[in-house]
Amino acid sequence: MPSRTREPRLMWENFPFSDPHHSGPTGATGDGRTVLVAVRSAVALYRLLDVLPVLAGDDRISTCFTLVPGSEFGADALTAVDTAGARIIPWDEARSRVFDLVLVASPKGDLRLLHGHRVLLPHGAGFSKTIRSEGSPGSASGLDPKYLLSGEGSRTTVHALAHPHQVDRLRAASRYHGDRARVVGDPTLERLLASRSLRDRYRATLGTGARQLVVIASTWGPQSLLRQRPDLLVELATTLPHDTHQLALIVHPNERARIGTFGLREHLAPALDAGLVLVGAHEEWASTLIAADALITDHGSAALYYSAVADRPVIAACDGGDELIAGSPMARLLEAVPRLGPAREIHRELSAYRPGSGPSAARAAFAEQGHALDRMRQLLYGLLGLTAPTVPVEPRTLPAVSPTPCTPVAFDVFLDRSGDRVRVDRFPAATGLPGNHLAVEYGAAGERNVQSAGLLYRRPLATGPGPLDTAWTASGWSAHVLDRYPDCRAAAAVLPSGTSVLRVRGDDRLLAVRTEPRIEDGRMVRADPAAALSAVHAWVVKREQPPPALHCVLGHRDFRVVVSPATTAEEAQAF
Repeated sequence: MPSRTREPRLMWENFPFSDPHHSGPTGATGDGRTVLVAVRSAVALYRLLDVLPVLAGDDRISTCFTLVPGSEFGADALTAVDTAGARIIPWDEARSRVFDLVLVASPKGDLRLLHGHRVLLPHGAGFSKTIRSEGSPGSASGLDPKYLLSGEGSRTTVHALAHPHQVDRLRAASRYHGDRARVVGDPTLERLLASRSLRDRYRATLGTGARQLVVIASTWGPQSLLRQRPDLLVELATTLPHDTHQLALIVHPNERARIGTFGLREHLAPALDAGLVLVGAHEEWASTLIAADALITDHGSAALYYSAVADRPVIAACDGGDELIAGSPMARLLEAVPRLGPAREIHRELSAYRPGSGPSAARAAFAEQGHALDRMRQLLYGLLGLTAPTVPVEPRTLPAVSPTPCTPVAFDVFLDRSGDRVRVDRFPAATGLPGNHLAVEYGAAGERNVQSAGLLYRRPLATGPGPLDTAWTASGWSAHVLDRYPDCRAAAAVLPSGTSVLRVRGDDRLLAVRTEPRIEDGRMVRADPAAALSAVHAWVVKREQPPPALHCVLGHRDFRVVVSPATTAEEAQAF
């Protein structure tokens, strides 16, 4: 087994610039060089975009893109290239020109028709998957001899791989290509590693707060999590309370291409309505992995990136079936982590994760961590016949997740009261069994939920004043809404300060409900005022006077809630 200590000498001292097919720069004018980025799918494009910073800022190099025909995911690839703002040339033009360098992230397609030295990168991590419907049976996608051997006799093809073990596997498939493989590391992983300090920013844009973010990652194909366990997302939403957990979903770009973003959202509608965040396929999946506290996965390579960044729990929801390559890094990971049966067992499986299991598997997929862009720059500039810039190349940090998460506005609330303490578990309405009461946000939820609510609450409207501004007072709105909905037991106005003014049917006195924040490791944690109102409702529903101080328990956190008569100013406050 090649060692990491001698790998750089093996890979770089014997670099094949003396290859008989390497005749120096082609298609260049003076010092100018042309680079073609040839893509077959959106996921391949995204991997190649992570490489291009090594060429950025060099006016000797011009870059253009083309779409390699023949992929069922080609339409989404074209859209992704256009979204990136890249210059696209038609395939017929691309194959008629000579380029100094061709960058690809898939060996499939008629790449032999492209003229120029080629650098082939993986479009995932670990070469852990085989696709039954194409290529040689049992061969890892990306290492299939059916595609690799078609390039012999052409210009230099260099396989830029992430780990020495991958060189061994490539050499076993084709000695010709194995001898031309170079270990450079993984440029995509470099971006995740460089972005770890942005974790709080990513969690803030997701709206995670102090909750535990559980990310579900699904690859594509018949053995993927979404195909094998289509009901898992809603099951998790009915198991993990809203105030303690947040769910986010990463879907492979090929699966998005298969059914379209619209179709995917329609399919996921019940889970999305319950608060699931569907993150973007380009860069947001990676920033979401950094934000995550736990990962539920199938055999897709996102789990290896997650495990390389931090040692946090990983749970297997599927085993990959006959698509998983035995002995691959992903197979090692799935063998080492807990397996999720029914969704209700999620807490037990999270606790069963053994620290070190994920990083151990990730080390089998990624070498040269922290050096990948330097290695890649050395490789590409060597093939281009140019001296590399002296300015260091740095990985670009990942952007924050842009979509605004959908926050449920109607909850089935389960209460467990003991003395002055009440445990509150809120779940999105209609996803499971009815709770002790239905708490609904007025002005955000639909009329059917509003009419069925035992507790109605209203948050401040985020609108500016008009020429003749009007706004409810806390007292006026609560009286109005109880009169309009006779089945509602209590109504509360959540003021901008976070204090709630609560009116109970049959009681002329209004109550002020204030929740005290917690300090944890130098951070302030605040509960949702609506959760505290549900805690108070544990007394209201029994027609009892709530105590002046009670404890609202959300998960493992205990929040002190103070209940007192509302002041005249609070009753008259507009919101």
